[in-house]
Amino acid sequence: MKRRQALIFASILIVCVGCDQATKQLAQETLGGARGVSMAAGTLHLELAHNRGAFLGLGDSLPQEVRLLLFLFVVPGALAFICVTAWRSGLTSGAPLLGLGLIAGGGLGNWLDRLLHAGTVTDFARLQVGPLSTGVFNVADLAIVAGVLIFLLIRRPASPAAPGSAA
Repeated sequence: MKRRQALIFASILIVCVGCDQATKQLAQETLGGARGVSMAAGTLHLELAHNRGAFLGLGDSLPQEVRLLLFLFVVPGALAFICVTAWRSGLTSGAPLLGLGLIAGGGLGNWLDRLLHAGTVTDFARLQVGPLSTGVFNVADLAIVAGVLIFLLIRRPASPAAPGSAA
């Protein structure tokens, strides 16, 4: 059974990283030097950005040495620790496995991007609805957010009460 779950987890990682890297490459090729493109009645904006920080630029103002240490070693180490701990605790099926795979796949995609692009992550999409606008993000960011939402919204069913206990 563990082999099947490991294969599913690895597949989620491969799909996340592959889609993330392919879209970042496409963004580099098509948006480099461009002002940006608006689509879907101005709801989706495609614009190339190179993010030195984490989600929405968090950590961008840290000294370069600290930023590289944090994003190239500490964050992936923490992510690996979380994955191993979750795996050992039995979090290996259904929605929790999908959520963990999406978080790990998104983290791996952004980490790989940092390795390939001197510590920066390629971002290229922004959503805007009326006055509300997101920061510029990428497919890895979407995977991470989706994985976190799966963990927050999908709860394990309550265990049935033991026989003879008051409910």
